[in-house]
Amino acid sequence: MESIRAAALQFSVRPMKIGDNLDLAYSWIAKCHEQSKPSLIVLPESFTTGFTPSCTRGELWDAVDAIPGKLTDVAIGWAREFGAIICFPSYERGACKNVVYNSAALVSPDGLLGVYRKTHPFPTERIEGGGWTTPGQESFCVKTPLGAIGIVICYDGDFPELARATALKGAEIICRPSAFLRTYEQWELTNRARAYDNHIYWIAPNAVGIDHSGANFFGSSMIVHPSGKILALAGGCDEYIVADLDSEPVKSIYPGSSRLQVFDHIEDRNIKSYNGVLSPGKSRFEPSKRVPYKR
Repeated sequence: MESIRAAALQFSVRPMKIGDNLDLAYSWIAKCHEQSKPSLIVLPESFTTGFTPSCTRGELWDAVDAIPGKLTDVAIGWAREFGAIICFPSYERGACKNVVYNSAALVSPDGLLGVYRKTHPFPTERIEGGGWTTPGQESFCVKTPLGAIGIVICYDGDFPELARATALKGAEIICRPSAFLRTYEQWELTNRARAYDNHIYWIAPNAVGIDHSGANFFGSSMIVHPSGKILALAGGCDEYIVADLDSEPVKSIYPGSSRLQVFDHIEDRNIKSYNGVLSPGKSRFEPSKRVPYKR
């Protein structure tokens, strides 16, 4: 990959006010571009509508669009105006009525590079849990002029297997647009661990403000180095963060250290020891409620 500057944006959205949220996102991208000129910009999860829809699943399906479509056309226009690649999360209208994906498109000045559909919707987000989202089925990584970029979305980042599958596709940067509502410790832990696990840059914008459900998002967007070091960290307000990503980040074991790195978590795997890792299972400890997938 090239040495680049990346940005993560966080701002309070208005539930189901798509036009207003697009205007807000544009204003923050413009401000970020004017002051920092990033080559890669990552927006928060489902920012066009907010995370929890204030409508039925069918009404959400009507309100959003397919990808490619009118929303990603807007994103491509932004990418051309600001000369950047943009990770643009939005609910996506599926081919069948009431099928809605929690998606993130990757766009460049040349057009749509690809779309990732969240493979691990949070249990209460899934239809089985009374929610609105249909899971995607594929990990995502695409080669770009900046480097190979993968995407996971929010709860996806809790699953080491998905980040590893994305890294095995060649990802050098993984974007994690989020509307994370649990604890800061879990947010920080999973972001830093997935970066370190896979020797990749990890860009994780999180929502701020009040969700339609009444929950408060805490922000704390972060950009993490492949060593696990946090390169940039936001607070709990509307803001953006930027960090410069070096093209050779793992020559030493930590940024600024003279100690050379002589290990590779990808190459050093003892694959024969992983028998059963993809077998169905569940925790031996019981959560308060289980929401199994429909198989």
